[in-house]
Amino acid sequence: MPEQWNHTIFSLAEQGFEALSLEIFRHQYLANPVYKSYVDALAVNPANIRKIEQIPFLPIRFFKSHTVISGDFEPEAVFESSGTTTTVNSRHYVNDASLYKESFTRGFELFYGAAKEFCIIGLLPSYLERNSSSLVYMVNELIIQSNHPQSGFYLNEHERLVAMLQQLESQRQPTLLIGVTFALLDLAEKFSMPLQYTTVMETGGMKGRRKEMIRAEVHDVLKRAFHVPVIHSEYGMTELLSQAYSKGSGVFKSPPWMKILVRDEEDPLYVRSSPANKHITGAINIIDLANIYSCSFIATDDAGRLYPDGSFEVLGRLDNSDLRGCSLLTL
Repeated sequence: MPEQWNHTIFSLAEQGFEALSLEIFRHQYLANPVYKSYVDALAVNPANIRKIEQIPFLPIRFFKSHTVISGDFEPEAVFESSGTTTTVNSRHYVNDASLYKESFTRGFELFYGAAKEFCIIGLLPSYLERNSSSLVYMVNELIIQSNHPQSGFYLNEHERLVAMLQQLESQRQPTLLIGVTFALLDLAEKFSMPLQYTTVMETGGMKGRRKEMIRAEVHDVLKRAFHVPVIHSEYGMTELLSQAYSKGSGVFKSPPWMKILVRDEEDPLYVRSSPANKHITGAINIIDLANIYSCSFIATDDAGRLYPDGSFEVLGRLDNSDLRGCSLLTL
């Protein structure tokens, strides 16, 4: 059954999202032992689930402690989150890497157009040192799709990177500079240059390399250094196969096969979707229909603000108060 969804999830109409989500939920309840155990521990009867707000969302930390897969397969790829030697990293077992490629390619095209229209420069030090980063996998594929001779990754070669950006600017070449937050801040501290034809996109990520800053502070620093009106952002994670993008002000939009809901921080099983006429805040839940072979219903550790049109902001990380849903199941 999952194979038939591979070509459906990316072309579904908005009105088909809920029906397909419920279908995938019922399949994953039966095919994913970890998810089934979690749903059963909540005493939820899948037959009673009639709308997406009723679907149980698996706490994201289960990707650290369990093998979260739907079905029986040998993974084509295993993506692992970054961390230190003292942390336990999440692992996402990917049955079909082409599904991930199609998801991030279609998502990028939806918000920015074809990658071939850009020179794409990845500033992802530390991530490049690992061969299991889903972010590096995505950016590398976009670099290949761009087919531009200057597209590529840069480590700590700031002088060479600046010279390349200046050359591309002189050629009026549309360029995407996508980087982790600490690397972009490092570049901004050493060099200030006007970027008229370059889109600067941060993907988050301090990882202890710098003092934590809120997104607005990061963007202010980068805007001043690069003389740009806005900083773009990408919101993705190891446990997902889809991404949301912000073209400024930290407000994200997701592709049609990805949906954001929020749950109450005091009652993690109480889930709300887009409100009728005002924004709501809470902990972020994500439906990612591309996660056919793992779990499409993820309760993240991020706090967020959801707007009536489905766009959202990420307000920061939750503290340990939101553990009750997870503590219902210890496998």
